[in-house]
Amino acid sequence: MTALGFLYPGHSAEDDYPRIEQLLGSDIRLPLVHTDIGEDAHRVDALLEMGSVDRLAAGVEELRLSGAEAVVWACTSASFVYGWQGAHEQVRSLALAAGLPASSTSFAFAHAAREIGAERVAVAATYPEDVASLFVAFLKDAGLEVVSMRGSGIITAAEVGTWGEDEVLALAREGDHPDADAVLLPDTALHTASHIPALEKALSKPVLTANQVTVWEALRLADRRVNAPQLGALFTKEPIVQV
Repeated sequence: MTALGFLYPGHSAEDDYPRIEQLLGSDIRLPLVHTDIGEDAHRVDALLEMGSVDRLAAGVEELRLSGAEAVVWACTSASFVYGWQGAHEQVRSLALAAGLPASSTSFAFAHAAREIGAERVAVAATYPEDVASLFVAFLKDAGLEVVSMRGSGIITAAEVGTWGEDEVLALAREGDHPDADAVLLPDTALHTASHIPALEKALSKPVLTANQVTVWEALRLADRRVNAPQLGALFTKEPIVQV
């Protein structure tokens, strides 16, 4: 049995995690602890506070008691908002607090894109454009070429959490670009676990979504690989061998 721990901000699309656990169909548990988010707002000041070390550290003891072998900060915006170096420091602080290998959803996107060999990506974000542009900068620092970006102007995670399959499909289609090797949907407040096959069929290319890559990143930290076709190309492709 492998337990992988997640710190999830507030309450929006956390039910993606038991759904993904079911789809993995293996001896893997995904315990999740909710963090106190403060103000629910996709604004830089609110996101910096949401991802502060003290807020994250408050949940690590519960994850340790769950037997988690790794921990991932299951939030994209409140990690990339710190910038490339700041996001690294956030993860280092989390690893020290937890005494476990640690990462965040922002790094999960960078690692997952590399895993599937996607060098050029399109970003289809729920965020306001100023916040989405910070994710683009983060991806560029990770060595990816961002060929297009779409922001949706949604301020709260609570609103994003109400979106269904139709809204998710529309977001992905509007954010796609002919030159993109993959489309990235970077919000863990967005329900996507049940929609990935439909997304990839509609776009005819890999789609990376926040909760999907977050779980994949935890598996990577634990050195586990699971074939789960219902979770998309990321969970079915052989890893790209770096030369």
